[in-house]
Amino acid sequence: MTRSKCGSEESALRRRGILPLMRPAAEDMNTPILETECLILRKFTKRDLEALYRILKDEEVNTFLPWHPVKSIEETKQFYEERFASKYRQPQGYAYAICLKEEDLPIGNIKVDMEEHHDFGYGLRKEFWHRGIVTEAGKAVVEQVKKDGLPYITATHDRNNPRSGNVMKRLGMKYCYSYKERWQPKDLLVVFRMYQLNFNGSAVFVYKKYWNDSDEHFVEILGTENS
Repeated sequence: MTRSKCGSEESALRRRGILPLMRPAAEDMNTPILETECLILRKFTKRDLEALYRILKDEEVNTFLPWHPVKSIEETKQFYEERFASKYRQPQGYAYAICLKEEDLPIGNIKVDMEEHHDFGYGLRKEFWHRGIVTEAGKAVVEQVKKDGLPYITATHDRNNPRSGNVMKRLGMKYCYSYKERWQPKDLLVVFRMYQLNFNGSAVFVYKKYWNDSDEHFVEILGTENS
């Protein structure tokens, strides 16, 4: 979810030396294949449309995702072209299919955006929830983007979905602040919690665009059960 209204905060911090200059992107810096103990993370292909449709059509899975459930293979194909194929044409990107090793069939997706927010996000078929799959995939992706020179990642979750915040914490991300937003395209008023992980050792840099763009923002005192 991009909400930038003005010049690049990230660029200004690079010029001041607070954030490092990013390394030039190479061909292998767009969604390189990653392997974990149980998973293969790879690019989606057109052969995956049926599997992607199963991920995207489920209304319960979709509850906290920033798009509506798809209704057909044709809508899935359009989603694939806009959200995956277009990313793969860029010099650098991270838009993964999550596949179990034994099947190499997508059961979810996980990504880090290359826009200034470097937003981390994911979706997973509900029959695979509560098995540590997103955490396992997320750790691999986090290590890859760190290796490739991203200075930080952020992630947001609906306050009504604290389990997502727990995933972020397991990846080493820290809660920074909360903000209220009219969430599109679902047109819902949502309180989001913003988490961040810096890779340059900085304990002071916080991505503040969401804070600055929201008329209502605040810092919550989070207990372990709802963080």
